[in-house]
Amino acid sequence: MFKLFKKLGKRELFYALICVAFISVNVYLELKIPDYMSQITVLVQTEGSKMVDILKEGGYMLLCAFGSLIASFVVGYFAANVAAYFGKIMRYQVFAKVGEFGTEEIKEFSTSSLITRTTNDVTQVQMLIAMGLQAMIKAPIMATWAIIKISGKNFSWSMVTAVAVIILFITIIILMLLVFPKFKLVQKLTDNLNRITRENLTGIRVIRAFNAENYQQKKFEKANEDLKNLQLFNQKTLGLLNPVMSLVMSGLSLSIYFIGAILIDKANMLDKITLFSDMVVFSSYAMQVVMSFMMLIMIFIMYPRAQVSAKRILEVLEKDVSIKDGEVTKGKEVGTIEFKNVSFKYPDAEEYMLHNISFTAKKGETVAFIGSTGSGKSTLINLVPRFYDATEGEVLVDGINVKDYKLESLNNLIGYIPQKAVIFRGDVKSNVAYGEKNNTKPSLKKIKEAVKVAQAEDFVLKMADTYDAEIAQSGTNISGGQKQRLAIARAIARDSEIYIFDDSFSALDYKTDFTLRKELKKYTKDATNLIVAQRIGTIKDADKILVLNEGKLVGMGTHKELLKNCQIYKEIALSQLSEKELEGDLNA
Repeated sequence: MFKLFKKLGKRELFYALICVAFISVNVYLELKIPDYMSQITVLVQTEGSKMVDILKEGGYMLLCAFGSLIASFVVGYFAANVAAYFGKIMRYQVFAKVGEFGTEEIKEFSTSSLITRTTNDVTQVQMLIAMGLQAMIKAPIMATWAIIKISGKNFSWSMVTAVAVIILFITIIILMLLVFPKFKLVQKLTDNLNRITRENLTGIRVIRAFNAENYQQKKFEKANEDLKNLQLFNQKTLGLLNPVMSLVMSGLSLSIYFIGAILIDKANMLDKITLFSDMVVFSSYAMQVVMSFMMLIMIFIMYPRAQVSAKRILEVLEKDVSIKDGEVTKGKEVGTIEFKNVSFKYPDAEEYMLHNISFTAKKGETVAFIGSTGSGKSTLINLVPRFYDATEGEVLVDGINVKDYKLESLNNLIGYIPQKAVIFRGDVKSNVAYGEKNNTKPSLKKIKEAVKVAQAEDFVLKMADTYDAEIAQSGTNISGGQKQRLAIARAIARDSEIYIFDDSFSALDYKTDFTLRKELKKYTKDATNLIVAQRIGTIKDADKILVLNEGKLVGMGTHKELLKNCQIYKEIALSQLSEKELEGDLNA
């Protein structure tokens, strides 16, 4: 928790000091009120007292109460500022840290958990700060000050107050021991609820298509029920505090007045007024001591969950990122990619996904990858932009190991189109011009050129606002093929040295696929193209085709060469083309 507080700026620490100062003023004024009450009690019972004196003491009481109110307002204002700033900076830091994560870290935490940590967990700690700056500082100051005020007044009254405090303290410890472990589970169950909700929203079409609404509702209902039952246990357990506190406060007042009545009855006439006055003052201060513990109890109710949340936030902030930033900003060559004996296995896997892969792609070449599902095609090309790092061997870009590049510099060299097109909420223009290269964004002219090359111009110009047309989150208001073409246009607009197409033509019809590749070849003639595809027609004109099978490189060459000397490639080709077409390719 305190590690997080270190992230507060100087201004917020200054605001916190202001809170401490005004809380001290607030406590002082509140604890002065019983003194004036004691004076009024004495004046009322003393013969010859003047009304003006009583009103004077009452006026002082009102001034203290008003001053205490102003001090409380100032404390609340600055505490809210500190809490709001803390929430802002924590959300930003968690968001920025997640942005540095590789695929390995994202999988470790899970997307739903990272969302919870960025929102719900930060809110829990923020609420603790807002309340804590007031209660956690005020309570010990008030309790200490009140105890000093009543010390030496009467041993019996002091013992009764001490017993009341001990009962409250024991109650808090018992309840915290019962509840604290459960708060850890609350956040995990919240993660699970978020996961199911997110899964339901992203898969809504499939759920409806398979009439699986009831199945999803039952999954959600179970997760919701588990969270409800745990929250009920926590709230019922903590709910015991209120009756215990009420019982202790009422019992304390009754005990003080009961003992006071006995003492007053036994005292002589001169001491009766003093004892009565002391009893009233002691009762007020004793209530202040108990109230201090009540404030601490409020914090103790919030603290366990906030502590769990703070730990979860720190887990993200202190997570060691597997993809380390290098120092190199420029390569020795231009547009070259080389794999040297590269093997790879996923961090949580026992078996290797790729085995001893070696090949070279030169500037201007188109290198394609084909193979059965799960053969490692996408895994292989994902090593170039460092979504993962090779377990063994080296991946070189422009003659430099990708691990040695600054990530920003490496990303500036690459135009990446993922297997599943990612579209952001905004408009056509913002999606194509997404991101920056060397701190500059593509111009409108470049955007239009990229859209035209990607064969997206036909549907973009038909949209109501053309390039300013609204695109929904995840591109739900456009088709799969349209999303792929916008994703391709986004990569083209960067004018990169290297283009990576990870099965990026799968949603396109054959005619659009053919036209797009034809235009791409012209536009990217000076760039290196890596293409993963399932269609033979998409890759048959590549300068080099790599055939993968179970993570191993089983063939490499042109389309014609592979038809002659790679049986696996021929089998794939025969599954898509007729023997007559293949013979035509061989004779062409």
